Amino acid sequence: MCKTDLCFLCFVIWQIHIKAFSAYLRLEKGLSDHSVEAYIHDVKKLEQFIEGTGSSLPLKEIDAETIRLFLKDITELGLGATTQARILSGLKSFFNFLLLEQVIQTDPTELIEAPRVGRKLPEVLTVIEIEGLIEKFDLSKPDEIRSKAILEVLYGCGLRVSELTELKISNIHFDQEYIKVIGKGNKERLVPIGNVAIESIKDYMATVRNYIPVAPGEEDHLFLNMRGKRLSRMSIFNFIKEIAQKAGIKKIISPHTFRHSFATHLVEAGADLRSVQEMLGHSSITTTEIYTHLDRQRLREEVLSFHPRYKNSL
Repeated sequence: MCKTDLCFLCFVIWQIHIKAFSAYLRLEKGLSDHSVEAYIHDVKKLEQFIEGTGSSLPLKEIDAETIRLFLKDITELGLGATTQARILSGLKSFFNFLLLEQVIQTDPTELIEAPRVGRKLPEVLTVIEIEGLIEKFDLSKPDEIRSKAILEVLYGCGLRVSELTELKISNIHFDQEYIKVIGKGNKERLVPIGNVAIESIKDYMATVRNYIPVAPGEEDHLFLNMRGKRLSRMSIFNFIKEIAQKAGIKKIISPHTFRHSFATHLVEAGADLRSVQEMLGHSSITTTEIYTHLDRQRLREEVLSFHPRYKNSL
């Protein structure tokens, strides 16, 4: 077989396994189209690197040295540690899939360590700051009644903004005080909802939503704009920015800030980390553990601020 034919055969085999990997991520892992595209994009980077070397390397012959050379190449292209770590994570998933399918016998990424990524702690609001925000709503205005309900749900349930925009009335169980949330990868979880958020939702529904001409297909979505369509993520970002300015908050905040605040305040109050993980819908508790770091940082700041032996060190 000539080199051209061998290269073409390797290319075809790559495409077959990439397509199978894509189906695996969608059907067995339940990932969204966006997440699947990101994984496939990372795998294709490796494929393109191997093609660029002029070699026709079969999948089963890719070894740790090939992966190291690939990582060196993307480093020289200027990709940062966070991007490199994400790409390596995608490759690890791909080769793990090939192992499961018995396409390869060993995982070339197994002993490859991801570059160290500095974890940036998310911005968090204090309880007083959140109360100050809520006090700024003018409840004589329909859109601000809705905005207050949105804020109470974001903070009271720790939802992602996409989960909030997709929240359905049929998934709110007022009597049992919990909501069913459709999270990443269409995974469902049950999240408790408190009386304050429930009352805000009921007030919004009774005084605002019931008077909106609902667009076809939007009948079950809770939060609608004045044209009867579900709210966009950007509209929620915008109103939060506006209300933060009214409340004089200097921190850079977004809808996700209320999710971080929800989790941090629970951990500070002594909530079990596994319970917080479940409520947030994190697949790994490692992601949830960042809130223990936030808690320790807050405690350190308290000591530095108030202990007589530390006050002069600020």
